[in-house]
Amino acid sequence: MSVSTKSPANPAGAVTGSVEFELLCRIARPRPDLARVRELLHAGVDYPDLIELASEHGVRPQLIGGLQSLSWEAVPAAARDSLEDFQRFHFARTLSLTEELCRVAAAFAAKGLRLAAFKGPALAVALYGDVSRREYLDLDILVSEPEVDQSERLLDSLGYRGDAGDRAFRRAFLGYLRQCAFVHPGIDAAIDLHWDFSGVHVPFPLTPAEVWRDLAQVSIGDRTIPTVSGPNLALLLAGHGTKEAWRCLGWVCDFALLLDRHPEFDWRGIHRRARARGCGDAILLGCAMALELLEVPVPPVLEAPIAASARVGALTAVLSRELRQGLPLPAPERHFSDFHLCDSRLDKLKAVMRLVLTRTTGDYEAMKLPQALWSVYYVTRPFRLAVKALAALR
Repeated sequence: MSVSTKSPANPAGAVTGSVEFELLCRIARPRPDLARVRELLHAGVDYPDLIELASEHGVRPQLIGGLQSLSWEAVPAAARDSLEDFQRFHFARTLSLTEELCRVAAAFAAKGLRLAAFKGPALAVALYGDVSRREYLDLDILVSEPEVDQSERLLDSLGYRGDAGDRAFRRAFLGYLRQCAFVHPGIDAAIDLHWDFSGVHVPFPLTPAEVWRDLAQVSIGDRTIPTVSGPNLALLLAGHGTKEAWRCLGWVCDFALLLDRHPEFDWRGIHRRARARGCGDAILLGCAMALELLEVPVPPVLEAPIAASARVGALTAVLSRELRQGLPLPAPERHFSDFHLCDSRLDKLKAVMRLVLTRTTGDYEAMKLPQALWSVYYVTRPFRLAVKALAALR
């Protein structure tokens, strides 16, 4: 068993043993390899580490489903009790979040505001067929950029409050992220309000305009919720996973399931669309990670581009090794993992320059000025970053 390592993907410091991680990969893939899972269970598994690892990677529903299929064979009572306790909590939590999504969607529709749900219950239903078959902690909704202020006011009327300062502060220091977090303390719910899928400094395979032109619908309870359509969902999942350095096995499982369920998609066209946005490697990397970790075949039309890309091959090797071994992400990758979205070095350089000229909460924390002087941060930010870089070099 490997040495325990703490990382953003494994913050609790669970020991990432090769046996436990292999078992998760075998059981969470679109077509679980239950024969190999049974062998691993009988050979000996560290169950506390297995459960902790499944928690950190968001695949406990898949783990429970696979173990149930094996009638909990060779699983100690304590481990089964722990997972069944989680399952009961998870059912209640997902039902609560689903009910809240329906309430929010109804309120938006009543005000004539556009909304598209993605991730959360909408993705669980679209991919897995049930709101409880996937782990998630909050709700993610996309709104039209011209309607952001109206959407924020509506959320405020529903009991939500901004998670970071007032509206002026969010616009000044967080607006470049093109999303804001809102919490509802009364019902333990959180919403990430997006008007785009990445910060202003990096490209993304999918644009909001493409989502609005081709909305899909998922039935949740007695409501129909607008969501991201199939080919667009491939672009979204690949872009999100790449932006976050694919540091969660659950994200790989999502993309792998889409690959497995939809071989009929025009994968060449999907890759072409992403490449036109400057991040075609995100699609190739998602396919390569699904093959490497879950043995899900790559669409035949993408085999040659993946084989020809040294960058995709290198990233796949590094990111899959970090997942398997629970290695901490290096500091640059932790803070700038979204640069993986940039296919070219020129695009990365442009992203760096945009970020250098964009004020963030770090500027405010370093020097808390009154609102009337916030424009000063455009001047001080490059100097602050230069000093920070010199300190890091020393």
